[in-house]
Amino acid sequence: MIWHWIGLVFFSLTLLPAGLALAGGRIPHRLRHRLAPMRPRGLALLALYAAAPLNTIPRLAEATPVITLVATATAAIVAAVGCTYAALAPRRVGKATP
Repeated sequence: MIWHWIGLVFFSLTLLPAGLALAGGRIPHRLRHRLAPMRPRGLALLALYAAAPLNTIPRLAEATPVITLVATATAAIVAAVGCTYAALAPRRVGKATP
């Protein structure tokens, strides 16, 4: 049970602020020279962060195994969609620019 709390706190302290900053358009100076769009990367980080609470909260609440399984499957889908969006975003931007 303690590992779930540790994981939730760790992801809340690392992925949540970075994802919110990138999705909001605040880009660190060392990343400004990259050509890839940073907003989709921020949304992907938020999707990866969403996997942590979706997986942890039902376990901490001692929910039934069915609810835990559904929440874990939802977390996996959200993370996969976020990563796919981040991977396809540079291609979409490249085609939109003449």
